[in-house]
Amino acid sequence: MKIVVIGGTGLIGSQVVNLLKNSEHEVIAAAPNTGVNTLTGEGLDAVLQNAQVVVDVSNSPSFEDNAVMNFFKTSNGNLLKAEKRAGVTHHLALSVVGTQKLQESGYFRAKQVQEDMIKASEIPYTIVHATQFFEFAAGIVHMSLINDQVVLPDANIQPIASKDVAGFLAKIAVEKPKNTILEIGGPKKYPMADWIKSYTAATQKKYKIVSDTKSLYSGASIETDTLAPDNAVYLGGTDYANWIAQPENQR
Repeated sequence: MKIVVIGGTGLIGSQVVNLLKNSEHEVIAAAPNTGVNTLTGEGLDAVLQNAQVVVDVSNSPSFEDNAVMNFFKTSNGNLLKAEKRAGVTHHLALSVVGTQKLQESGYFRAKQVQEDMIKASEIPYTIVHATQFFEFAAGIVHMSLINDQVVLPDANIQPIASKDVAGFLAKIAVEKPKNTILEIGGPKKYPMADWIKSYTAATQKKYKIVSDTKSLYSGASIETDTLAPDNAVYLGGTDYANWIAQPENQR
């Protein structure tokens, strides 16, 4: 079976490619730096020739409202049209737990458009909703800094290691399409402030961590469990405390 991984040189995609290369399947990493550009359509028809499965883990280089909407509308439109021409029989896409509840956010409005386009395409599909990756803690700190304080929503989070996300995607890629959304998360749910305190302690960053019921996440107000899965079909096995204790993860 030929499997094409869109975004195949990124954090998740490169791990999916490596996992699938250890199987009997033909696996290709497709990204702008390998000559495949979903925004322009460059290289799509060639890379999808004789492909049965497409795994789309690509993401917008900009999270500005108009840019991110343009990325997901255009790249997804080009990709799905090329898949139809090639006769692809399974479109597997990575999205985010809580997308449908976060529509105040321009990024999540764009992700919802992506999901709606996939469902309307008539190509058999599986959409995987994952919680925030362990690797995103630094980014959450950066986007939440206000006057040297990290101000976070007073809400729960259930982060997952990117390697566990990649492992689940690699497994689903070689199965029959589910034609539904599958939710996955990490092994533990706890207040977002507790997670970020674990990160800042391990990385020796001296920030005051504050929880605020009015604080937004990616521009959207959230409730206690907006970012946690309602019905997870898989919980990653990697413990955050053990993961962040490794020097290579303390960035």
